[in-house]
Amino acid sequence: MENVLAILLAGGAGERLFPLTRDTAKPAVPFGGAYRIIDFTLSNCINSDIRRIFILTQYKSLELIRHVRDGWNILPAALGEYIETIPPMKRVSEDWYQGTADAVFQNFQSIEAERPEQTLILSGDHIYKMNYRDMVDWHRHHRADITIATIQVEPEQADRFGVAEIDSDYRVVGFEEKPQHGHPTRSRFDPSMVSVSMGIYLFETGVLLEALHEDARDPESSHDFGKDVIPSNLEKLRVVAYDFRDINAKRVRYWRDVGTLDAYYEANMDLVSVTPEFNLYDRNWVIRTNVTQQPPAKFVFAQEGRRMGIALDSIVSAGCIVSGGRVVHSVLSPGVRVNSYCEVEYSILMPGVEIGRYSRIRRTIVNTEEKIADSSVIGFDADADRAKGYTVTDGGVVVVG
Repeated sequence: MENVLAILLAGGAGERLFPLTRDTAKPAVPFGGAYRIIDFTLSNCINSDIRRIFILTQYKSLELIRHVRDGWNILPAALGEYIETIPPMKRVSEDWYQGTADAVFQNFQSIEAERPEQTLILSGDHIYKMNYRDMVDWHRHHRADITIATIQVEPEQADRFGVAEIDSDYRVVGFEEKPQHGHPTRSRFDPSMVSVSMGIYLFETGVLLEALHEDARDPESSHDFGKDVIPSNLEKLRVVAYDFRDINAKRVRYWRDVGTLDAYYEANMDLVSVTPEFNLYDRNWVIRTNVTQQPPAKFVFAQEGRRMGIALDSIVSAGCIVSGGRVVHSVLSPGVRVNSYCEVEYSILMPGVEIGRYSRIRRTIVNTEEKIADSSVIGFDADADRAKGYTVTDGGVVVVG
């Protein structure tokens, strides 16, 4: 897209996803079998024809940088197109990134060097499909200084989000963070719903740079876009709301923040429903990734008593071997092996996981390269799972590794 720069924030530690983020940044966590979380935002950029992308990294970023290098080196530099990872370089202070706005502020020279007309701020840990061109067209049509992407939710869900108050001209005139009173401001786009921020912001670049410098001078600021930069400019600037148009084309608009273990688990389970809420198979909106060199999946043994290699209502990635085990409603990442007489149900197996013979696994996330011993039973007794040192979420999902 002509003269638009995307900045993808991918430096968060992801404490609420621990232990999945023990050794890697949240955007690099595997998702949906073959993908990483960051692939969905990057795919939105490429499909929206945005071809200048900065990825700001920080926390345990080596795996993320390698994933981008190996899987996303697809744009021609000779045409001025790129996907570039930028680690913290302390160019304007002696601190690491102190917040989302500070991360962008510390790279303001790189933004100035590109001279974009608009700058799009994105998060690297959301799952959704969105054509950013529509948002840019809306922004330009309404002569906005800042445009905030919003999504409509039921009023009873508003206490989980920042609710936008939008006037008749689509201008955002107020924010209510996680309202608790039960009567949140209704949406300008649908009075039966509530419009909440998606954490996606489009700025006129000059406006962005001025706002970031002003925020950097404020000793009381937490240097966050949603908490500080946007609210402090609602009265001074023309801030408009853009109503999310879902390219996923399902009954309900799909946008998931997978920042917690339960949210991550549920979003993966969305993919293995008989009619998936999120469509990975749309050829008109391809989700790209770094494709690993693996042989096709293989299913071994059939009609031999209980020893049958079978997977039902599941995603099975390349390199998997289901050897005499039974897999139901689960996500198997590349290189997984499920051995004989196993039962794996409603679970997520990360790359390289091996499930020992006679094991029973239910509602469990098994982290990368973990080897589950023969005859293990996980996901049936929360107290027993905690005693083994596993994490058990509020939703009852067990995390191993």
